[in-house]
Amino acid sequence: MGLLTNRRIGFYAKRAIWILIIWVLISNLIFFYDLITLSNARALDSNFDFRSAFIANLVVSISAGIIGGLITVNLMEYWLRQYAFWKALLLIIVIYCATAILISLIGAAYLASVEFNLPIWDAEVLEEAGFIFETWRFRKSFIIWLFIVVLTLIVVMINDKYGPGVFLDYLKGKYFQPKRERRIFMFADIKDATTIAENLGEERYFNLLKDFFKDIGGPVVQTRGEIYQYVGDEVVISWKMKQGLQNANALSCYYLMNDRIAIKSQHYINAYGLVPQFKVGYHFGSVMVGELGQIKRDIAFSGDVLNTAARIQAKCNELEVTILASDAFSNILPSLPNSLVRHSMGRHHLKGKAQAMELITFRNEY
Repeated sequence: MGLLTNRRIGFYAKRAIWILIIWVLISNLIFFYDLITLSNARALDSNFDFRSAFIANLVVSISAGIIGGLITVNLMEYWLRQYAFWKALLLIIVIYCATAILISLIGAAYLASVEFNLPIWDAEVLEEAGFIFETWRFRKSFIIWLFIVVLTLIVVMINDKYGPGVFLDYLKGKYFQPKRERRIFMFADIKDATTIAENLGEERYFNLLKDFFKDIGGPVVQTRGEIYQYVGDEVVISWKMKQGLQNANALSCYYLMNDRIAIKSQHYINAYGLVPQFKVGYHFGSVMVGELGQIKRDIAFSGDVLNTAARIQAKCNELEVTILASDAFSNILPSLPNSLVRHSMGRHHLKGKAQAMELITFRNEY
């Protein structure tokens, strides 16, 4: 549980810091653009105090970054996941308006307190600060920052859907022409899915899959994985070699997923009368990766690595384990998380493979 908590805190903290930095930079660019424009138009009078205006802008941008990074974006992202789009959009508009008013009031109050030489909470200062909402600058900033918040949410959502860095790769056209990469793949499959589907019926089973895939999404993003595809009750996850091996991210993902499902176990029992269990198979190697499709474009992988990982996962039931990996994958891991120890399951023939492959499972030994 601790590993999940620490990773989640680290993931959201890192994202919050990046949002803070980017929003402060954007705010200062807008500030200096306005300053240069007004200066060239000779619209600045002799009473203009650059220092106070710059500090007020920093106060506003840092406040926006902290609120946006720590609260607003994460909360908006949660709403987009939990509610119908129109409900989420309405909540986003309400919270954005409230945030914009609060942040603008803070900046205006700071400027008024400097001008009147009074505390920022003084009634006269607050009354003067209220006039900010009648200015063209507030209206312009309101629209600009609405666009920035929405754009930030779009980037966050795309990153959550495809994994960190995939959106940037897509924009750069990195995979427009097929190229060869070394990748780690994990095939995860719900155990006894056919029996569960028969017992629950189509609608409840679909909702179970929806909840399951939503719950394991966090650990995938936190370990820098990329969701490649969903196939029925199976999900295929991929890591670039550097990201997957760092801190044993690829292997840790399975245990983080287990922790997350355990945390939500009561919800599953209440809703479906069971807690879903799953099995995974790992392998790595060279694949071709590129964009496929015309009407619906997507990044696709092709190579024997995927088939091998799928066959390894299929051996879990036979060997009565929930995690299996190729010996080659276990050997490239720089270290194992927590108290995990590798155990050889012997050499086995996989469907479609000419030679037997040694398979490894991992166990906790305290």
